[in-house]
Amino acid sequence: MQFKKLKKLNKGDKVAIVSPSTVAPAIWPAVYELGLKRVREVFELEPVEMNFTCKKGATREQRGQDLIDAFRNPEIKAVISTLGGDDQVTYIKNLPKDVFAQNPKPFFGYSDNTHFINHLWLCGVPAFYGGALFTEFAMQVQMDDFTIKYLKYALFGNGEYELEASKEFNDIGLNWFDESLLNTRRRYQKNDGWYWDGEKNAQGILWGGCIEMIDEILRHGIQIPSLEDFEDIVLFFESSEEMPTSSYVRRVVRAFGERGILSRVKAVLVGRPKAWDFDKQNTDEQKVEYKNEQRDTILNTVREYNKEIPIIQNIDFGHTAPQICLPSGGRVRIDGKAKKIFAEF
Repeated sequence: MQFKKLKKLNKGDKVAIVSPSTVAPAIWPAVYELGLKRVREVFELEPVEMNFTCKKGATREQRGQDLIDAFRNPEIKAVISTLGGDDQVTYIKNLPKDVFAQNPKPFFGYSDNTHFINHLWLCGVPAFYGGALFTEFAMQVQMDDFTIKYLKYALFGNGEYELEASKEFNDIGLNWFDESLLNTRRRYQKNDGWYWDGEKNAQGILWGGCIEMIDEILRHGIQIPSLEDFEDIVLFFESSEEMPTSSYVRRVVRAFGERGILSRVKAVLVGRPKAWDFDKQNTDEQKVEYKNEQRDTILNTVREYNKEIPIIQNIDFGHTAPQICLPSGGRVRIDGKAKKIFAEF
């Protein structure tokens, strides 16, 4: 694949705010307004609300049209999703490719937005897996400095930057329906850092996303990179607040293996799994147990198909805070001896 070079932004540029999945602004308007405020004040950009960003009950066709309009509009320099959801698999495949290929610009989102990011990848357009308005920009009290750093790389920086492990992490949310909690800081815990297996150096183009969404892509026969493409790919994935069981994760990772993907990729990067949600309020001990089991499952399953590639887990991307917005379609370089990762933003 040949990828377009994304133009970097300048202060004052307009960025589109879209809701390709859940129309979150219609449910939590105070969180939405906080996110817009951060776009303006922290990044000095001008958010532009699209036609259906806040429309309760917006159809798939309307949400898809917002994506088309945002990319087609030359005044819009980047596109930021409000949140994820669970239905992009039903319509993203029907979107045109020429609009996006001819008007490349940075897109930010994750979770259900895996589908659109895969669509952009197939158009030769890089994107950023991370940086949703509600979860990153509208973080309670203030944005995480760690998150801001990588968002600024994506928006304004140019070149290769080292990825780092955060000193602390959070995966315990606060209820958006209680607006008073927007002034309450979440509970953070000490981060263990990366779990590294394999000492080979590696480099390749990033492709991946949320493992539950990748599962849907695979089971519905939606186009993904070819096996030839995967020979130059570093695969990345992470799991969502649904907190899938290790047996489920094993089956999806096994699907990568049986499709010939794991024997071809240059490396595997795994995000820190979310281990707490409002309907699954695990204790700290239960969270550790859940993450350890998933980590061992991924490692053992990948090794059934590839004994040599580096596998790095517990990286700060996906459904976690703080967060790295990984450059899908960007090149990543892995130094196995020094245990360092560098990515082109």
